[in-house]
Order: sequence, then structure tokens, then C-alpha cells
Amino acid sequence: MTKGMPRLGRRRALELLAASGAATLVGASASGCRSPEPTGRLASVSSGPAPTTGASAVLAVEPLTTPWQTRDPFLFCMHHDDRYPPGDARLGPAASLAGHNLGRDFEGVDGWRMYHGRQVPGFPRHPHRGFETITVVREGLLDHSDSLGATARYGQGDVQWLTAGGGILHAEMFPLLDARAANPLELFQIWLNLPSANKMVDAHFSMLWRPSIPRRELVDEAGRRARVTVIAGGFDDAHAPAPPPRSWASESDAHVAIWSVALDPAATVTLPAGPAGATRSLYFFAGRGLRVGGRTIPSYHHVAVRADTPIALAAGPDVNEILVLQGRPIGEPVARHGPFVMNTDAEIRAAYADYQRTQFGGWPWPSDEHVHARTEGRFALRPGGAIERPPA
Repeated sequence: MTKGMPRLGRRRALELLAASGAATLVGASASGCRSPEPTGRLASVSSGPAPTTGASAVLAVEPLTTPWQTRDPFLFCMHHDDRYPPGDARLGPAASLAGHNLGRDFEGVDGWRMYHGRQVPGFPRHPHRGFETITVVREGLLDHSDSLGATARYGQGDVQWLTAGGGILHAEMFPLLDARAANPLELFQIWLNLPSANKMVDAHFSMLWRPSIPRRELVDEAGRRARVTVIAGGFDDAHAPAPPPRSWASESDAHVAIWSVALDPAATVTLPAGPAGATRSLYFFAGRGLRVGGRTIPSYHHVAVRADTPIALAAGPDVNEILVLQGRPIGEPVARHGPFVMNTDAEIRAAYADYQRTQFGGWPWPSDEHVHARTEGRFALRPGGAIERPPA
């Protein structure tokens, strides 16, 4: 631990390290692929005249680490892809847990992980301060509960955008609702930093329900298709729902964009130019033979590109999928430890002390692994009792 950090008991330390994506995980990725050793990270994008579209727009290519390497303003990105078995009466796996290291299960035994869950897979009650989590559930469902008294079940293309701000406790559990068939789950969790002025704002979450998230289908000259899901920012004439009000993404000049791009075999698409001074990262996580600016990219690689120039993508022989993260750097010092991200070590020590003293409002739910009934659909219960459902 950092020198001067308050001493914690083993249970409390595990809770604090259960940082909603296993930031301490080493060696095996949550997608089930063995991750290569890190090869370094780019700190910034060079300035100067924008090059022409092509390989000169590619700044770096490196194997994906675990978690995925990120650049300011992003802090963390994790791809979870688990093929869960049928569920039991408690919505956990109706299967043997032999070989699963309960409490810290990240090895992918049997093609799935319990993570920090003991009965239900997922991330039981744990705190955050100083940043935002953006959880994109591509397949399956997630049960959220928090110290504000809010709770939700979302997935199947929904996104939750949580501003932790000055502090929140939450749980993110993966209920296995189907008792007869497999329960696949796939999601991204992305951490977006907050500027110092907003690190202590009140916690807040927004639900971006699947019908409200714009998607664009583009057809190239050969009739092959590319599909772009616009989770944040804009793509051509498509604009994502508004982020939380104190998010870095809510600043008009931050140019935060999150796109999920899927290309049919041999399809081509050009990502439009963004603003000068932003970072743009492409995560090639599914498929083979992707070409970026004419340069062939190995599977499961990170590609840092210039944001201020168009970049041509061409798929290989099967479906290629890419996650794109873009944003203007915040450019402030980053101090991080476990589930807290601040600007100084003193602020990190204060975060631990505040959490031990206040529990960030306490935990109103009967279990650290709180889940909803098997029959419950997608919904969000807001602090104060208002219930939100996804639009038809």
C-alpha cells in the first residue's frame, strides 16, 4: 500500500480492491485470451500538421494488455466475455465451482469467472471516488445497487454511466436468469477521469437504454456493411444521449466519443476526423486481418491513431469488431489506488479515511451481492423512489 495509507482488515481490503473491473488482474484477460505482456503506453499525441489519411495516421500498435491500455482522459477499459452455465435458485451458476478461486476468480475455468462474487458472479459492494464508470452491456444482464438507495437491472445493449464523484458504494452482479440454458454475458467497463473541479461532486448515474443509443449502418461501394453504435459523442449525424451533467464528456470542448464498430468480412469504412489535441484509441478485439490506414493489425491489439485526420478501416476475412475511445486529455496529475482516483496522494489517503468513517452513506441492501428476482425485467429505481423503464 502507499506509505501513510490507513491500515485495513483483509475483508475491507478485498472490498476496496474489487474495483469494478479487477484493476489488479494480471496474466489472463476477461475475454478468455491470454494477454501479452504490456509494451508501454503513449502519454500524448504529437501536435503539428495532420498527415494524409493512411498508415501515417497510426501512432502505435501494441498487444492489448489486461486491463486494456488507455490514454487521458480514460483511465481503464476491460472487456468481460463469459459463457455462464444455467442458473440455480440463487441466480448463481448451477455448476460445480471446483477450480474457481471464490472471492478472486479471474482464471476463466470452464469459460467463465465468478470475479469477486461467491454466490452470484460479479463485483459485490465496493466504493469509488473521483471518476466515472461507463458500463456497456452487449449481451446478458447486470444488476446494479448503490449507497444512494438506487438500483437497476440493465443489459442487452443498455449502458449505465455512473459519476462516482465524492463517493459511492455500488455492486455490479451478473444474475444467471435462465435455469435451463446458458447465460452468456459480454460487457465493456470503461473508466473516464473527472477533472479536479468535479472529483467531489455528488454521485449520479444515467441510464442509456438501448433504444435511445443511435446506430448507423454504412454500406461501402461493394455493398458490404459496417455498423457503428454511438455510445458517447457523435458520428456523422448521429448523436449519443447526454452524459451525466458533471462528466468530462459534458464539456463541449472535451470531444469525448465512444463508438463500437462492427465490419462485415472485407467491409470498409472511414472514421471521420476529430479535433486536434484529442487522443483516439482503437481496440481490435474480435476477428482477423483488420487494416487501419492500410496497415494490417494483428488480432487483439491496441492502435493509437491521430484523432485529427480520417482513418480508413478495412475488415479481414471475418467480422471485425473495434471499440473506439476518444477525448481531449484533462492534463492533470493522476493519483490512483484501488477504487479511488484523485490528483494527489494526500487526496487518496483522505478518500480511504472518509470511506472508513462514512461508508459513503452506508449500504441499504440485504446482501453485498444484491440481485433482483428472476422474473424482474430491465428497470432503474432512482434515489427517492422513481422507477424508470426502457422505452419500447
